[in-house]
Amino acid sequence: MEIALRLLDWYSECARTFPWRGAEIDPYLVLVSETMLQQTQASRVAELLPAFISAFPTINHLAAASNGDVILLWKGLGYNSRALRLRDAARAIAEHHGGVIPAQPVVLRSLPGVGAYTSAAIACFAYNAWTVVLDVNVRRVYSRWLRAQATTADVASEKELVDLAERVIPRDAPSTWHHAVMDLGATICTARRPKCSACPLSELCPSAGRMLEAVRNRRPEPLFRGEPRRLWRGRVVDALRTAGTPGVTLYVLSGYVLGADATSEERQWLSELITALERDGLAARKGRRVTLAD
Repeated sequence: MEIALRLLDWYSECARTFPWRGAEIDPYLVLVSETMLQQTQASRVAELLPAFISAFPTINHLAAASNGDVILLWKGLGYNSRALRLRDAARAIAEHHGGVIPAQPVVLRSLPGVGAYTSAAIACFAYNAWTVVLDVNVRRVYSRWLRAQATTADVASEKELVDLAERVIPRDAPSTWHHAVMDLGATICTARRPKCSACPLSELCPSAGRMLEAVRNRRPEPLFRGEPRRLWRGRVVDALRTAGTPGVTLYVLSGYVLGADATSEERQWLSELITALERDGLAARKGRRVTLAD
């Protein structure tokens, strides 16, 4: 298929270099990196992954880690609950799979925090299994190949994308293929301003040079002091990382996070936020002090 030949030729020259790619692939490294990559840019993951792997070099080391251990090493990666889901998956692998990361997507999906995309990605990138991997970049690229898209935001249906994927994924190189499509989507076939003139597939793509840039309406997030609540959650966890053991009182934590001029209502809001972090296994109250969860 011409489109596959051109894409793989381009990838052989322009592939991005990341720790989780290479000739010798460690399935554990793939599991950790795929979890980190769910909501964090690849360049940021590449920067922070080595320290995490150094602290937890094997699946068994990660399985034995406490909540606080993994949250501490998750700094800079955002969405701290992902760290706990990753650790829980490591425990399930250690307890039920002899410490060996499963190769079958259906088995991987039984692990805590592992959904349809992550299970397919681990099977493909760790074991070169032939399976359909659909992340946001792949969906966008496939949609534009499938037919001329009116705007940069248009995406084909799930069934159409899977049908196309099953026709184009090479049987002998599914891992390389998916890395290539992801790199094309991340660097050339981008969400807002695709670089069609630089694309190796522009002559074969029905959407090349024809799409209008879409205006995106983002869903509003819960705000506090004009900023998303998720940012305040991250600030609290960062403050607790800095405080270490035995933690800090709520009043001192309020000063770190909200400033000395925080009102009583704002401190109450912070207390409720900490309660939510406790429910999520990210924080704990020990007497009058707040710490990272054990």
